[in-house]
Amino acid sequence: MLDFEVQRCSRRCCRTDQALKPGDTFYSALVAEGAEVVRRDYCEQAWQGPPDGTIGWWKSVVAEPESTRMRWAPNDVIFHYFEQLEEQSAQPDMRYVLALLMIRRRIMRLEQMESDERGNEVLAMFCPRDEREYRVAVVVPTGERVQVIQNELANLLFSDQASS
Repeated sequence: MLDFEVQRCSRRCCRTDQALKPGDTFYSALVAEGAEVVRRDYCEQAWQGPPDGTIGWWKSVVAEPESTRMRWAPNDVIFHYFEQLEEQSAQPDMRYVLALLMIRRRIMRLEQMESDERGNEVLAMFCPRDEREYRVAVVVPTGERVQVIQNELANLLFSDQASS
């Protein structure tokens, strides 16, 4: 299992050394450098696609300092939504993204990558909460689905209210 800490945004473009200001769109890439994984942040103008050795990348916007911090829904809510998606076969990419989120938030633990009977990749995960194993098909969302999934998860699993 890969386990590494992702550094916070540097707020500087690694290519131009330009400061990233609130409201600026930027790209971040996790790049394997030997045995380490390094985060590199790029201003929108300097982004030329993921560099060699990239493990993953994403597009984001620098938050306004006075903006209300968005908070995740409680882990129980995230877990319940994941279980609901297990029963619905219409959104396998959404379930895959949510599984990655749950691994990142340590709600689930990635045990291994497997292949199903057709040779498709599957995440084998363990949930310490209910001591069950889960299998999730690796279904990487298409470009247009990324925004849809992001918006749906934000609407369902984020709140700008402090948790009570």
